[in-house]
Amino acid sequence: MTGRIARMLRRLPLTLLALTVMAQLPAAGASANPYIVVDAKTQRVLFADEAFKRWYPASLTKLMTTYLVFEDLVAGRLRLDTPITVSAAAANEAPSKMYFSPGTRITLDSALKMMLVHSANDAAKAVAENEPGGEQAFVARMNATAASLGMNSTHFVNANGMPKDGQYTTARDMAALAMALQKNFPQFAYFFDIPGISADSGRYRNTNLLLSTFDGATGMKTGYICAAGYNQVSTAQRDGHSVVSVVLGASSIPDRTETSARLLQSGLTVASENGPLLSAFRPGPDVDKTVADISSTMCTPEAIQARIGVIDEDGNYPLNSPYLKPLPEDYTTVPAKRLPNDTDMAAAELDQLKTIPLPYARPAQ
Repeated sequence: MTGRIARMLRRLPLTLLALTVMAQLPAAGASANPYIVVDAKTQRVLFADEAFKRWYPASLTKLMTTYLVFEDLVAGRLRLDTPITVSAAAANEAPSKMYFSPGTRITLDSALKMMLVHSANDAAKAVAENEPGGEQAFVARMNATAASLGMNSTHFVNANGMPKDGQYTTARDMAALAMALQKNFPQFAYFFDIPGISADSGRYRNTNLLLSTFDGATGMKTGYICAAGYNQVSTAQRDGHSVVSVVLGASSIPDRTETSARLLQSGLTVASENGPLLSAFRPGPDVDKTVADISSTMCTPEAIQARIGVIDEDGNYPLNSPYLKPLPEDYTTVPAKRLPNDTDMAAAELDQLKTIPLPYARPAQ
């Protein structure tokens, strides 16, 4: 009993702060799901709910894929211009994707942008396959790195977050990953706030709508599968404050954007920071280790139709929050170009040969 009381007392400041802050906010549009907000400078948890509940990460997985790529770039094992070849297996991944043909070659720089802006599953799988050691070794590194970062309630089975048994995380662990990305790789921060990309298959706005609507947003990543709902890791800076928020299981794109905005706004403006350090914020021994699955509510025909009905006549998501600006109709893009593949290079060589005079036999002397 003594240990239980001690744990309750240790979490009491956080609980009171959460109640105080959230009471000042407009009611959320969806039922409560896991969330956490952390002060990135003090490393303290500002407020949280169900932060240790196991959840499917969906495309938040790509943050760990990105972390490993950044490690390899810093170590000199890879360069941003390293060519990545898309295999048939990668090309066959489900959307979101870039619709590559097998054999397509892209730079690692482009692959990262496709992963982080458009959440391209084919690009993420191709990155893992092309890493030293191949995909299996890459996933093993993902789990080893998660353990080294203290993400003790996280396990990965692939590099892009496509649904598969054995893959799970928590809001607390995703906050730890986001903060490690910020701390360890500040030189690559620009990858997380790119408004959009353009490629052969079209123009794509960043799936993180906060970048163009929330004052001070600096980036991170979104994710969605039926079993997880709409997830988002967000970062923001304003007036000397820097915060990280994680939302899991939102009911729609507008819901996760608006909820993330509420949490970021609260974290940026809260007066007290007496929560526990994130490193010490751990689940108790009796925590439920079941991975939540909300497919039965997210992917019914009625739920899908309701989400479709949210999109306005211009194909945009109307956002209703005092903390968000209207979503701009247009957005800037950076190019994500493919490299010539083997067929392209062979054709180019043939064209070049056509300009070279054919040799003739030397006359007899």
